[in-house]
Amino acid sequence: MSLTDRWCVFSGILTAAVLVVFTYPTNAYAYIGPGLGVGTIGAVLGILGSIFLALVAIIWYPIKRLFKKIKDRNNDAAD
Repeated sequence: MSLTDRWCVFSGILTAAVLVVFTYPTNAYAYIGPGLGVGTIGAVLGILGSIFLALVAIIWYPIKRLFKKIKDRNNDAAD
């Protein structure tokens, strides 16, 4: 068995073991109070909002600038 074959077998076994460990349900015995829940929701909404604003800044503003350039050219041509 070559080194590449051994690595493929090892990585497959390791992946299966990690999946079993992380998907096996266990009891947490933990209390998540309303303060922690609201804080978590706020953090998730903040992250999603920042991602949305970043996409808007990357996509919308160059398009807006292009439309303004086209409009200015049309106004200059009409004068």
